[in-house]
Amino acid sequence: MPKRILQGVVVSDKQEKTVVVKVERRFTHPLLKKTVRRSKNYHAHDEARTFKVGDIVSIEETRPISKLKRWIVLGADAAAKTGAEASA
Repeated sequence: MPKRILQGVVVSDKQEKTVVVKVERRFTHPLLKKTVRRSKNYHAHDEARTFKVGDIVSIEETRPISKLKRWIVLGADAAAKTGAEASA
């Protein structure tokens, strides 16, 4: 089974070797037919502690590392980062 890969923004880097990544998904509401945004926080393993708050990163599903961590940070998304800087 392929591992899921999600993209999100780092919202916390205060823990040792862990970052909290906020992943936002958009979908059409089944009854109202309106686009709805829902977000969820994932705890991801960051061995080198390289990612800071505000970084856009990709995370991949992995084996359980701790009670909350089931994701590992793949790396920063350069394309998304340049796009965010261009719009700012």
